[in-house]
Amino acid sequence: MKIINKIFLIPFFILAVALSTEYCMAENPKREFRGAWLHVIGQSQWQNKTPVKAQEYIREQLDKLQAAGCNAVIFQVRPMADALYKSKLEPWSAWLTGKRGRAPVPMWDPMEFAIAEAHKRGMEFHAWLNPYRVTSTSKEILPPDHISNIEPHRFVRYNGMVLFDPAYPENRDFICEVVEDITTRYDVDAIHIDDYFYPYPVAGKPFPDDKSYTKFGNGKNRNDWRRENVNLLIEQLNSTIKKTKPWVRFGVSPFGIWRNKRSDPRGSASTGLQNYDDLYADVLLWDKKGWMDYVVPQLYWELDTKAAPSRHLVKWWNDNIVNSQLYIGQDTKRTMDSPDPGNKDKNELDTKVRLSRELKNVDGNVWWHGYWVTGNYKGVADSLAMKYQSTIAIPPAFGDKGKRPAPVKDLRLERRNGKTFLTWNTPAVGKKMSETDAVKYIVYEFFPGEDASSLDDSQTIIAMTPFNSLLISDDVNERSVKGITFVVTSIDRMNRESLPVKLSR
Repeated sequence: MKIINKIFLIPFFILAVALSTEYCMAENPKREFRGAWLHVIGQSQWQNKTPVKAQEYIREQLDKLQAAGCNAVIFQVRPMADALYKSKLEPWSAWLTGKRGRAPVPMWDPMEFAIAEAHKRGMEFHAWLNPYRVTSTSKEILPPDHISNIEPHRFVRYNGMVLFDPAYPENRDFICEVVEDITTRYDVDAIHIDDYFYPYPVAGKPFPDDKSYTKFGNGKNRNDWRRENVNLLIEQLNSTIKKTKPWVRFGVSPFGIWRNKRSDPRGSASTGLQNYDDLYADVLLWDKKGWMDYVVPQLYWELDTKAAPSRHLVKWWNDNIVNSQLYIGQDTKRTMDSPDPGNKDKNELDTKVRLSRELKNVDGNVWWHGYWVTGNYKGVADSLAMKYQSTIAIPPAFGDKGKRPAPVKDLRLERRNGKTFLTWNTPAVGKKMSETDAVKYIVYEFFPGEDASSLDDSQTIIAMTPFNSLLISDDVNERSVKGITFVVTSIDRMNRESLPVKLSR
């Protein structure tokens, strides 16, 4: 990202309000993934807005997510083999313009815009794609020149949907071509896919892949063969991303149950639908092989739902994910609707957040969906902003721990127009993007008597910004910052932190 010499204002009120709560902010970790999904499919508000209003809406959503303490947005850019960005491979999404293939007027690129706005706020942008889905209902008529009409043997119809048949190598190649195009042309922090692999089964309706099984099955057990088809896509997606931009992460958000214990002794104490057997998604294999950078199981159930108790499932995932970073997908509405008898709360938010932080292999949470957060459903945004996400968190680091970005230079205070700014010179970057490029900066503030040599306390972080100047005070008087020590570090594309640079007054 190009570093812009621009002032970036931080919502200091979040920190101030949080001080009034009984919750100790030190419990909020310095490193934590705090994401939110913003979906487009099924959201008619997008196609009912002019480009200007849609841009205002994106800014509003990101502002509210940032105020709630989120540091990443997972934004849906390819819901049904379509695009919310300029693509030569797939048509414009009907969920954006009202008709598949219809370009926005006047022309604009929603993904490009959303990436820029997320990065301005120090937030990560994860491009969310659905790999196989082409339509979501039987009502949609695809145009004659659509690939599914030109090469129908590569597609199947199931439960009213048109889907890429996962068995065809050319389908895997095409999906990876789409991902390579996005990764090449856009400054995304991650590629994210959700839980739709082979479609969710419908009783009495077998998946219609007899023809492709005859062609490619080679006598294998059909269930094993289907899993292998998905495995091949996951492996190819990962390698495609890494050869294009090694720092771009690959994340998967599977259904919340891998297998039930009654099916496999390694499984969880649950009785629900299974990734492995019903969706043909062997998530544990992908983790073992290192094909994912992070995984977000969708634990959308209440803590003690009989068939799928999230209280126990979160511990199962903690114990079974070894190589990938693990974040927990939380259903915001169910969490706020359900009382927790265990601690006499009106909702389950406290217990779910605390569980995610107590388990050593869990690195954060993702809120489904983000609109419930931005809409402050039952006060969830207030609770996150004032309590559970009241301090600024840096997303977990990836990659070689021996690498880090260069530190900032010439850290100084400047007086401009009656205000005091903390300013620094950014590290030099090469002509080509690199994983160690500094893309944002962390600003710490220590008051007299505090130990400025330790950067572990999240309460000392006052900003995470891509800019090189931060408003400190409206008072130009030197006394406004007397005795305060500021520390600034660089963060690279893999969230690794540089050596600190200090300024004491």
